[in-house]
Amino acid sequence: MMSTPAHATALHALPDEAPIDRDAAMVAVGDLLAALGFDPDEGDLVETPRRVADAFIEMITPEPFEMTTFPNDDAYDEPVVVRGIPFVSLCRHHLLPFRGTATVGYVPGDRLVGLSKLARVVAHHARGLQVQEALTVQIARTLETALEPRGVGVVVEAEHLCMSTRGVRTETALTTTTAFRGALATDLALQTRFIGARPV
Repeated sequence: MMSTPAHATALHALPDEAPIDRDAAMVAVGDLLAALGFDPDEGDLVETPRRVADAFIEMITPEPFEMTTFPNDDAYDEPVVVRGIPFVSLCRHHLLPFRGTATVGYVPGDRLVGLSKLARVVAHHARGLQVQEALTVQIARTLETALEPRGVGVVVEAEHLCMSTRGVRTETALTTTTAFRGALATDLALQTRFIGARPV
């Protein structure tokens, strides 16, 4: 039996990202601590600039991967949906995390994608300074480009620590954003099936 060919699209860091200067980031964290009235050379704060710089670098650096797709030999034409994909991203307005889950899926055209790649797309775009609306669109756009499917759907629900831990302190509030493309934008019955019932 002949194997069917696979196609891969490489996802790397975003092109407008400047090189990261870890040493400068550590100095900046030390300066911030001092500006807030703390002594960065005192006790357990000595390693704080390194820890904070490394944490931010991790949260803003996308993990590259191959978006491998396969021929849809059996002409599967129903929605493929992965629910409850967890993510953490960094708000570009307050540099505080927002975290939640994404529901991601597509209506296949000529190609299929491994299910783990749907979770990897979310993780890839969550790394960086983000707003939830942009994150949602970026996930949808990547699937459109890599798969050329009949439809794409993305639903993101997240808690924003800039709201829940400061300001109005809306501890239980979740923000929902959606992106529907192709058949999932025009066929409301199909969109309803995509959204589906919430798991108990």
